[in-house]
Amino acid sequence: MLWTICKGIKTGDIVLCPTGEGRYYVGEITSNYYYQSKTDLPHRRKVNWYSSLIDRSEMSDALRNSTGSIGTVSDITKYSEEIEILLKGKKPPMIFSNDEAVEDASAFALEKHLEDFLVKNWGSTELGNDYDIYEENGELVGQQYQSDTGPIDILAISKDKKTILVVELKKGRVSDNVVGQIQRYMGYVKEELAEDNKNVKGIIIGLEDNLKIKRALSVTSNIEFYRYRVNFKLFKG
Repeated sequence: MLWTICKGIKTGDIVLCPTGEGRYYVGEITSNYYYQSKTDLPHRRKVNWYSSLIDRSEMSDALRNSTGSIGTVSDITKYSEEIEILLKGKKPPMIFSNDEAVEDASAFALEKHLEDFLVKNWGSTELGNDYDIYEENGELVGQQYQSDTGPIDILAISKDKKTILVVELKKGRVSDNVVGQIQRYMGYVKEELAEDNKNVKGIIIGLEDNLKIKRALSVTSNIEFYRYRVNFKLFKG
């Protein structure tokens, strides 16, 4: 992060910064690097912050995954077109959500909103009975938690603090990709976060029963598959 502040970014570059409430400040770098002593954050660049904010829920999955979490810096230059659209208050077209691993577009469109729903209603879910969304320094960081192999959809920890849970939404993707992805995430958690001999478990959530995933998970004891159900009701007013 220090290198980025000092040398990585240039005057005129656009930066995004999370508000901590699901939105992002957007600003333009207006000065070269300078050092201000006797302050908590002495390494500085001046920024002209725009009045418009970007809502995280309106971003494509790719941009959301790249915006990172606490303590991370990422280059989002390739998403400049999408960011321009978001700054105008418009919703980007689905083209920005394209994923070559997606095999079910309808499930993808539905499940890209499921993550936010699960986090917002965590206490009312079966998982919320035993787990809490992961926190760092008192701040919830378990949604799109950054690992060295990509962002974890939801990271949680058991109420007794003995087990860390990795939750991965299938999002219409090829089954083998999802299983391999959650295994990589669990490997990261085991090596980087599971101190004091904490256990690591995984859950894959999908819309339909999936034979390929069940076959793959039949030879592992620490990953489970959950289905979700969408229930719509109409009431005459």
